[in-house]
Amino acid sequence: MNQGLRRNEGMRSSLFGLALAAVCSAPAQDFGKDSLAPYLPSPQVVVEHMLDAARIKAGETVYDLGSGDGRVVITAAQKYRAYAVGIEISDILCKSAMKRVSAMGLESQVKIIHDNAMKVDLSPADVVTLYLLTSSNERLRPNLEKYLKSSARVVSLDFGIPGWKASRIESVHADRQTHTIYVYEMSERRGSSKPK
Repeated sequence: MNQGLRRNEGMRSSLFGLALAAVCSAPAQDFGKDSLAPYLPSPQVVVEHMLDAARIKAGETVYDLGSGDGRVVITAAQKYRAYAVGIEISDILCKSAMKRVSAMGLESQVKIIHDNAMKVDLSPADVVTLYLLTSSNERLRPNLEKYLKSSARVVSLDFGIPGWKASRIESVHADRQTHTIYVYEMSERRGSSKPK
């Protein structure tokens, strides 16, 4: 990893640290020990760049792990005509996202699941999006390798997946910050634990 990317990742860790401090007073059931990262919403331009980077085709299924307010899955459905599944551990965020989905009339395309991303079967996914810490990506990696088909793509914002080499790394500027998007192709993971 070059020095610029390393510095960027350090800044992202600091932002997550600040966000975590900000939510420490939230109810324990919403930000407990099973949470993979604090809630830090991505700017809409970054969401669209992530989904563009995934090269989503209409009718594909997108899973967003840690879906927060649902903006990734809503955008995937509206702009890319994908089926989208958000996995969110916070009951409050889950209910809020489901209300947004319902208000937009997207119930046939978008599903929000209140669950721990570590326990979800990801096998239906064509694309998985992440905005989690590097350590959380490392914890999720065995599940990604176990469940995802060879045609699937994983797109991670600002934090790479340890042990994997990105097919592409892209940058996007938003809110006076540069965000890094890591794109992984499961077809390149043949040496992993994913069975052929």
